[in-house]
Amino acid sequence: MRAPALLMGLLLAGCSIDPSSDAEPEPGSSGTGGSGGGAVVGSGGWAAGGDAGAAGAAGAAGSGEVGGAAGMAGAGGAAGAEGGGGSGGTTAAGGTGGSAPSADCPRVEVKVAAGATLNVRPTPATTQPAVGQLNDGDIVDVLAKVKGELVSGNDQWFKIQAPSLMGYISGEFAACTLAKPPVVTAPDGYYLPLKCGTSAKIAQGNNGSFSHQGKAYYAFDFSIALNTPMVAMADGVVKYLYDKTGPGDACYNGGGSSCYPYANYVVLKHGDGKLSTYKHLNKVNVTLGQQVKRGTVIGLSGSTGYSTGPHAHVMRMDDCGQYSCQSIPLKFVDVGGDHVPDTGQTVKSGNCQ
Repeated sequence: MRAPALLMGLLLAGCSIDPSSDAEPEPGSSGTGGSGGGAVVGSGGWAAGGDAGAAGAAGAAGSGEVGGAAGMAGAGGAAGAEGGGGSGGTTAAGGTGGSAPSADCPRVEVKVAAGATLNVRPTPATTQPAVGQLNDGDIVDVLAKVKGELVSGNDQWFKIQAPSLMGYISGEFAACTLAKPPVVTAPDGYYLPLKCGTSAKIAQGNNGSFSHQGKAYYAFDFSIALNTPMVAMADGVVKYLYDKTGPGDACYNGGGSSCYPYANYVVLKHGDGKLSTYKHLNKVNVTLGQQVKRGTVIGLSGSTGYSTGPHAHVMRMDDCGQYSCQSIPLKFVDVGGDHVPDTGQTVKSGNCQ
């Protein structure tokens, strides 16, 4: 039996991050921010981050529970550990000592590093491929409590049910809760990330020749003054944020590629399962887990991180279990024509309550 510390390494496998593909500095007005980091599924992994950012790690595909976390940006990133090893105890196909959920444990909340994912298994063991993943902070219903494979000395597993997902998760990474998950309805459309009536020029649109390629293909850069209110494009829940870069910091007023990890940002998760991101903020006005309505001010624009001037970088993303994922098409209800503004176009927000 291998050491529990090695098992913890094996338990990490997740969505990788490629910092270079997310850099989108704009000549004279734009840039990109956010933190690098992630873990690669396989024999070895890495994570980059800082300011006590979460450490990513890797393990053999299909043999771990927790996905690699993208370290929060900040000074002095945390390094990911390489994984190896196996279970710390008995593997049970169906578990033992099962019991119905108690009144004080109708649901569990996933407790992993911010940006990590937790594997959902078909049995209370890590021997079979995962049937799905849950994110940090997700709240799901408990169907039963069972004994299964030891994970860091903990043999408690929960049989859980989430939308379109049922299986087992290790009790090492979940805690009983009476809270209910926030209910966010799918948006009827996305609106410009500016307060009602505010106008702004698109400094760089989709497929921009300067930097909006690859992961950032469908991004938009808005050329706006410092401290312009940025608002939610649709109802959502704050999934990730970073707010550590402030006055006096080397990357507070922008900088070169070395400032890439230090942009303040907010990422919302929406009722359609997609994410939206708002980067280079001067100030963040929301907290993790906060439920916000469309039009809510989530922060003030700035030039933090890899940036050459005040602006806002926004995009809609798939949810890959990280704060930075592949961008997907974004159409604005309050923009005419094909609802996709072009570089150089001036738009006026109809994001009005």
